[in-house]
Amino acid sequence: MNTVKVEMEIPRDVLFAARIDEEKASSELKKQLAVHLFEGELLSLGKAAEFSGMSRWDFMDLLGSLKIPLHYSVKDWEKDKESLKELSK
Repeated sequence: MNTVKVEMEIPRDVLFAARIDEEKASSELKKQLAVHLFEGELLSLGKAAEFSGMSRWDFMDLLGSLKIPLHYSVKDWEKDKESLKELSK
């Protein structure tokens, strides 16, 4: 996987205010960023889940718990419907 390492300093009081455990800050912040990028339609569900380090199903559960709807357009539905038709043949 081709990656870019980004470092940033976060004051402890910010982590405390956000109720983020210092030991888990990196993974928690990746999840939060993935959610934000998905919600803003900057990442697909699959890419956001991958970035967060979660399975697609776990990421969808996280979105549900945050009451963030999945982006599922009529075009997506039509593609899925055609795929199901092909699979049922």
